[in-house]
Amino acid sequence: MDLQAIAAFFQKHGFQTAVFDTAAQAAVYLDSTIDGVSVSYGGSMTVAQMGLLDKLKTHNDVIGHWDVPDGMTKQEVYAKAAVTDVYLCSANGASETGELVNIDGHGNRVSSTLYGHKKVYFIVGVNKFAPTLEEAMWRARNIASPKNAQRLGRKTPCAVKGDRCYDCNSPERICNGFVIQARKLSSCETHVILVNEPLGF
Repeated sequence: MDLQAIAAFFQKHGFQTAVFDTAAQAAVYLDSTIDGVSVSYGGSMTVAQMGLLDKLKTHNDVIGHWDVPDGMTKQEVYAKAAVTDVYLCSANGASETGELVNIDGHGNRVSSTLYGHKKVYFIVGVNKFAPTLEEAMWRARNIASPKNAQRLGRKTPCAVKGDRCYDCNSPERICNGFVIQARKLSSCETHVILVNEPLGF
């Protein structure tokens, strides 16, 4: 897969891009770029696998709803995380033609990719890409979402069977909001970091 060619599509769509062979290289770059600011993140397995948060915590104010500090409620963390300078996330699917697809159950993750932050960084491993937007959407629904539902211990058909999306009405469904970013939004500076290694689901 030619990540440089894919990066060119994202650039054409207004996104700032950087391409790295490894997650370790991307983590070093992000750690050197993000400095002295407030940072939040969603439940991204990509970010967790990179070991990036531990690096950033040494010189940034990092907050996320998976790590609620003493004296704060989860809702207070959600509110603070929504207005940090920087937001880190990945994508459930991405097209080789330069579009990003994300699915959310609660809404905090997809909303943070759209508004509220000065900079948003999408870190996308090579496994997340599909040739077209339609195939990227299929990937998000039928590959990423069942694996995330399993990870979260949800009792949805996709988690139990582990094979595909059933478009269920389960109260534990995590696929409630679908967001496609076809072009850079005018509300913030958006970076797409492409990594030539599999990362996350």
